[in-house]
Amino acid sequence: MRNTAGKSLFCIFLLTLAFTSISALAEELWSKRMADSVTSRWPDGQIVRGTDKIGDWAYDKNILFVGFANIWQNTGDSAYYRYILRSMDRLVTADGQISSYKPDDLSLDEVALGRELLLLYGRTRKPQYYKAATIIRHQLDVQPRTPSKGFWHKKRYPNQMWLDGLYMAEPFYAQYAAMFQEPQAFDDIAHQFVLIEEHTRDPKTGLLYHAWDESKEQRWANKSTGTSPNFWGRAIGWYAMALVDTIPYFPQDHPGRAQLLAILNRLAPAIAKAQDPKTGLWYQVMDKPKAPGNYFESSAACMFTYALAKGVRLGYLDPKYQQTASRAYDGIIKRFAKQGADGNLTLTDTVYGAGLGGDPYRDGSYEYYIHEKVGPDDPKGIGAFLLASSEMELAPTTTLGRGKTVLIDAWFNSQKRENPIGQTEYFHYKWTDLADSGFSTFGHVFRGFGATTSTLYSAPRLSDLKNAQIYIIVSPDIPAKNPNPHYVDDTDVQQIAQWVNDGGVLVLMENDVNNSEFEHFNKLSEKFGIHFNPVLRNQVEGTKWEMGKVPIPAGSTIFATPHTAYMKEISTISPQKPAEPVLTDKGDVLIAVSKYGKGTVLAVVDPWLYNEYGDGIKLPAEYDNYAAGKELANWLLKQVPSARGEGAGR
Repeated sequence: MRNTAGKSLFCIFLLTLAFTSISALAEELWSKRMADSVTSRWPDGQIVRGTDKIGDWAYDKNILFVGFANIWQNTGDSAYYRYILRSMDRLVTADGQISSYKPDDLSLDEVALGRELLLLYGRTRKPQYYKAATIIRHQLDVQPRTPSKGFWHKKRYPNQMWLDGLYMAEPFYAQYAAMFQEPQAFDDIAHQFVLIEEHTRDPKTGLLYHAWDESKEQRWANKSTGTSPNFWGRAIGWYAMALVDTIPYFPQDHPGRAQLLAILNRLAPAIAKAQDPKTGLWYQVMDKPKAPGNYFESSAACMFTYALAKGVRLGYLDPKYQQTASRAYDGIIKRFAKQGADGNLTLTDTVYGAGLGGDPYRDGSYEYYIHEKVGPDDPKGIGAFLLASSEMELAPTTTLGRGKTVLIDAWFNSQKRENPIGQTEYFHYKWTDLADSGFSTFGHVFRGFGATTSTLYSAPRLSDLKNAQIYIIVSPDIPAKNPNPHYVDDTDVQQIAQWVNDGGVLVLMENDVNNSEFEHFNKLSEKFGIHFNPVLRNQVEGTKWEMGKVPIPAGSTIFATPHTAYMKEISTISPQKPAEPVLTDKGDVLIAVSKYGKGTVLAVVDPWLYNEYGDGIKLPAEYDNYAAGKELANWLLKQVPSARGEGAGR
């Protein structure tokens, strides 16, 4: 509690005794260190904060698990994915029911964990996760709305929108809409963001009030505007994170995407202006730094760091905001990151909760916010710390991909499947395919470098390719895989070759003779001195992983460090000038590079970076396809001539 100066000093004294600063300890990723502490402290997602057990189906877990998912995708260490899987499998039955979910509450807080259901469904394709996700999705169809069609935060808070609710509902809503083809939902999603910003944004500071009561009946509501009276840091943090987590799912041409980007670009300068210049942190009540009892709060600082850094990485915000995020993260590490006697990390000074109304009544006053309970080991703060750390660990290399678009082909490999509701969707080496067959992990690697990923669903023409810097074609279809394959023709060769000559970076990933087309594909590859041999090598029996083992030595054209790759059922390459071999194994060329005009062509004999063998879940630890793929993506981005990477694709 922050009710007296003496009590505050005493709490600080106790925390100083309990924890030691760790800024000088061994250099390891802060995200991994904190996540490992979480798995030690809260096995299988059973969270106890002090003497309080967090409920099973709780939004606190969502932000924690999103943090774990980011670490997994940034490192290829599947231990963090498995933690999410174990934790969620405690909550979801084999028939897709969620015993601890409370649908009658009609609370947006109940929606947040739906994101983990979509992650697990996409990765495993198991129906129980889809069924559970549809239960959560149905809540949004029956969620009460204000007269202006904004979601009530909870059934017991009529006609009220809270900033928190945008994070709880909209990222899930948008991801579900993207996965299950609900284009009309994006109008509604954009409306939620626009509506609450219109009614909570203060024109003087640019900050957002915590909540808005459209009926203006609550005691906390301004009788003219309906807004609550103060700017609570974490509420604005929830909203900022909701923006950067929702925008990636919006169709590029949807007008709501531009609206959300505009909101983010109005909010970012307000957040930056409220930052304490000395510590880089933010106060619990953001616009009252000198008011008695106000204090620096950790979860809001982590949320702002995450939102600003991710906004910069994805090209949504001016790069100058990376400096704001860096100052904040430095302050977070110095002030809030501590190590206990058990060796586990914690995050201190997190407000455990704040709200409005209810019983006892919360009036939203300044005194109310500064007297809510504060302490360490809160999952909301730790989850936000994981997110902030995951972004800041990417930050040093995000300038490499800035302004560059990586285009994946969906024409020569245009396989489709039905989803659980009978819709047709593209899959197989696609950025949006989260299953074994997909390239979602490889796409995340490129986006981690600050690049944009996109998909081409038509035959490649210069008009399509001109805004891309890297174009990847993978395992062209054969009739056994696709009854209507699109074969490479002379026009395709001419158009792609012209694009490469002008500075494009082309990646050709073949497959083995039983799973991919060679005759027509070789028309394209031979333009650059590369011939794929229609053979079958590296056949693997069951889990005899060593049969697919491919050593990659250090110091090659592409790979500065050694790797042990896994390539199962592959072809080989016969290169001729200007192509040169880059990786040879047992006398066979497996990777070759060709320079053509101003551009570069890389050819490899297998789509070896697809999720099944690229995300760390299936392969033994000896094999590091993820790390090798990250080094490959780094090299590809560096091949883009500088003039082609300036501002393109944004």
